[in-house]
Amino acid sequence: MDTRQLAAFCAVVERRSFSQAADRLGVTQPAVSLQVRALEKRLGTQLLDRSGRRVEPTEAGWRLYRGAQRMLALEDQLVADVAASGQGALAGDLVLGASTGPAAVAIPVALAEFQRQNPDVRVRLFEAGAAKLLTMIEHGELHFAVTLALGHDHLAKQLLPAVQLLTLTAPRSPYGGHGRVEVGSLRDVPLLVMPPGYATRETFDAACRIAGVRGSVVFESAALNALAAFAEAGHGVAVVPATFRRKGERVRIGRLELRRKPVTMPLAILWDSDKPLPRFAEKFPAMFLAHVRALMRDDHNGLDKSQARE
Repeated sequence: MDTRQLAAFCAVVERRSFSQAADRLGVTQPAVSLQVRALEKRLGTQLLDRSGRRVEPTEAGWRLYRGAQRMLALEDQLVADVAASGQGALAGDLVLGASTGPAAVAIPVALAEFQRQNPDVRVRLFEAGAAKLLTMIEHGELHFAVTLALGHDHLAKQLLPAVQLLTLTAPRSPYGGHGRVEVGSLRDVPLLVMPPGYATRETFDAACRIAGVRGSVVFESAALNALAAFAEAGHGVAVVPATFRRKGERVRIGRLELRRKPVTMPLAILWDSDKPLPRFAEKFPAMFLAHVRALMRDDHNGLDKSQARE
C-alpha cells in the first residue's frame, strides 16, 4: 500500500479539510485529492464523505485511519532506527508536551539528565492545556504528555506523584492566615486562575463544583508569576500548583483544601501505545518518574507537600 496515499488520507481526516491537509503536507490541494481518490479506487470503497461543509470519514474510512496511523508510525520508526543503527547511536527527536504547572520544576531537570544520557537526541517541549495536549498525542504530534491522570483510558500512562494546589494572597489578606484555605470559603471571592483546559484550572473547577461554589474569576493567565503579581497587589486569591516558584513576589501562601483535605492534581505521563516509540524514548516514562521522586526526597519541588508559610 502506498504510504503517500495513506499520509494524505490521514491528514484529511485529522484536519477535516483537503486544503488544510495540503498545507500540512506542503503540497497542493489537487495532489491530496488525487492521492485520496487513488486510494479509494484501489480499495473499492468510499473513505470520505464530501457532502457536508466538512469532510468526514465513512465507517470504512475510520477503520482505515486507525490502521494507517499505526503503519505510518511504524514506517517512521523503522527509518529512524535504521538511520540510528548506521550512525552507531540513538538519534532523533523526543517531543514532550506539558502544561505550565507540572512543567515548572521536574521537567527541566529530567530532560537535562535525559539529554546527558542521549546526546544525539534533540528534545522539543510544547506548553499547552490538557485538552490540546491530548489532541496532539492522538494526532501523533507528541511522544508524551504530562497532564491529568484521570480518564484517557485509551492511552498508556505512567502515574506521577500528585501536585498540591496552593493559594497566593496579599500579606494582609483575610485568606490563608492559618496556612489553609477551604474551597467553600471562596464563594464570590475575586479569583486569579489559569485558563480553562489547564490541569490546575480543571482540578480547581472540579473542587469548586464539589463544594457548590461558583467563583468570581477576575483574571486568567497561564503565566503563574502574573497571577502571583496580581495576588500581591491585592486583586484576589490566586490558585497555583505547588511546583510554582516565586520570583520576588511578597505573597502569603496557603494550602487549598476541600473539606479539610488537600486539593491535589493526579498527574501522569501519557502516550499512545498504538504508535511505536523510538528506542531512545522507551525508558523515558520510568526515568522521568524516578527524577520526580528524587526531587520530592530532596524537597526541591514541593510536589504533594504543603508550602503554607508567609
